[in-house]
Amino acid sequence: MSLGQLHASDGSPIDPEAAAERLAGADVILLGELHGNAAVHEMERRIAAELIRLRGRDLVLGAEMFEADDQLVLDEYLSGLILHRHLTSEAKVWENYETDYRPLVELAKAGGLPFVATNVPRRYANLVARQGLAALEQLGEEARRYLAPLPIRYDLDVPGYQEMLEMRLPAMPGMKASPGNMVAAQAVKDATMAHFIASRRAPSQLFLHFNGVFHSQRGGGIGWFLARADPGLRVATISSVLGDSSAFEQGHGALGDYVFVVPAS
Repeated sequence: MSLGQLHASDGSPIDPEAAAERLAGADVILLGELHGNAAVHEMERRIAAELIRLRGRDLVLGAEMFEADDQLVLDEYLSGLILHRHLTSEAKVWENYETDYRPLVELAKAGGLPFVATNVPRRYANLVARQGLAALEQLGEEARRYLAPLPIRYDLDVPGYQEMLEMRLPAMPGMKASPGNMVAAQAVKDATMAHFIASRRAPSQLFLHFNGVFHSQRGGGIGWFLARADPGLRVATISSVLGDSSAFEQGHGALGDYVFVVPAS
């Protein structure tokens, strides 16, 4: 049984290395994953390894899975100053870090490449979910270093936001949050990831960013904020979707420049 198939947006199948070669001239690649899916994570590793081969020191890696206030610890590990156990004990790594994200960090470390912690600290996203965007104005100067510049403005017509609003997602346990505030919290994440992608990338570099697919598919989320920060930026997207990996369904092509179709099993 196939573990998944990458397709160009026209439906033609392509292997990750060939896709990486086509994408190597972009400024930013937003790689939207299905969290915890082994086939997707293997595809990510193959694309990252090939881009390292093609671009070398002109490549920057970054991920939603590290929060901006963990950058110091991550940098210290990449430079060899601290041990890996210090990284995992002091940074807020995800439960599946060891199997799914450590290989990407180790690729960066071996290649002497930066790995950028792009996500907003979860406590601030939680603040917005509880109290709305205006609550961020209460944060001090030090805290604002880990956010996109305030005020953060977004549009409900951004792909994905209206859908999220209509989904009526449940709030976190013990937290009352309106659907509008939940969308605002998502926008803060997207804006902050876009901010750190744009600010940590030199003009000659390619930034390969790993994030949940909802943050980048259909040109929404992070890509929407990047386009407003720098309309000339060449942003490419890879999206992941569950389905029959041997078939390319109508509508898949709108998800990204490349779409990885993986069986639900």
